[in-house]
Amino acid sequence: MKLTVFGIGYVGLVQAAVLAEVGHDVVCVDVDAAKVERLNQGFVPIFEPGLEALVRDNHAAGRIVFTADAVLAVRHGEIQMIAVGTPPGEDGSADLKYVLAVAETIGREMVEPKIVVGKSTVPVGTADKVRAAIASALKTRGREELAFDVVSNPEFLKEGSAVADCMKPDRIIVGTESEAAEAVMRELYAPFNRNHEKMIVMDVRSAEFTKYAANCMLATKISFMNEMANLAELLGADIEEVRKGIGSDPRIGYHFIYPGLGYGGSCFPKDVRALIRTADDVGFEPVLLKSVEERNNAQKAVLFDKLKGHFNGDLAGKTFALWGLAFKPNTDDMREAPARVLMEALWAAGAKVQAYDPEAMNEAQQIYGQRDDLLLCGTKEAALRGADALLIATEWKNFRAPSFETIRQALSTPVIFDGRNLYDPAVVARHGLQYISIGRKAA
Repeated sequence: MKLTVFGIGYVGLVQAAVLAEVGHDVVCVDVDAAKVERLNQGFVPIFEPGLEALVRDNHAAGRIVFTADAVLAVRHGEIQMIAVGTPPGEDGSADLKYVLAVAETIGREMVEPKIVVGKSTVPVGTADKVRAAIASALKTRGREELAFDVVSNPEFLKEGSAVADCMKPDRIIVGTESEAAEAVMRELYAPFNRNHEKMIVMDVRSAEFTKYAANCMLATKISFMNEMANLAELLGADIEEVRKGIGSDPRIGYHFIYPGLGYGGSCFPKDVRALIRTADDVGFEPVLLKSVEERNNAQKAVLFDKLKGHFNGDLAGKTFALWGLAFKPNTDDMREAPARVLMEALWAAGAKVQAYDPEAMNEAQQIYGQRDDLLLCGTKEAALRGADALLIATEWKNFRAPSFETIRQALSTPVIFDGRNLYDPAVVARHGLQYISIGRKAA
């Protein structure tokens, strides 16, 4: 099938590459001509396991093309997929200007019927606005006879496993009342739907809402577990044992119940705020969602508070090793990462940071530039040299089995502040290190 994808960001690029991999003819369009040129030269702007090879191979095979030419893009695909960003406004609402600009472009340039697929995360009712924008552009041209459908098809990608999530989706949500559009969407996703039926078809507004409800549910689980961790600490319980106990209940499960420093990234914070704003707009008080956001904001300060207490508030002039900058493993994304909150609090207290992350070093350089109080190190061991303590903010696999002897010898104060509960407290204690984590008693 011929498919056009508007937006070569995280969602658009992954989805386009995976659809090209199964044989679809995909044109990707973006207003950023420099990004388009870099992609045509083989440079993939984001880190995601498996993505670079997928883009390179399908581009070489001619199944995926990158362009800044919107006219070419609209003329190409029977399906027009909108995957542009919906950044949060100052009030937390999703900004739809890019989505509606694409809709207007489609209406201005289409010369045959189209199926317009909303892939971006958007508030309930956005499909109606997209439909109106296209219809208005067609009316201006005097081409009201051109038929089109607007379908909601939200993505459920997890950064760090997005390619796998696309290749083997748990579910494929399609919002449409059109049997013809549904048939086209079934053909588009047939290669991913062979093992068993994964497509769930519903009305458009329910599909739009499903995306927000899913992300807010997961964010709620994280905030709940972090609140339980803080309480467990005060009660003398071990949250890691509690996690195993409650996770064994299939009604709860083990996913998203790891205590830590709160959620970050491009989805959960933005989507929780957007749904809060949507609720406010219709006169509904989202008490639970506001509490989820409040707990998450507070949780990002927990490790700094522990650090400050340990050193009796005297952090000025001290140097801290920081392992992990990305908001989660297997990505270089630092958007709303807990590590950023931690670093900025340390700097405000007069401390220095020696940081290492397997993938997010360039991103940190882009965000913070040159600073006297930030040293980006080439290895996790280099970050330890001369530091007063080790702080862990991201649960990368290569942090899980370190040499505790090396850590103890490198630190001027033998203490680890672990925001991700990576280690067994008893094991760390045997190596002569003090260990302060989340929701557990020190050994």
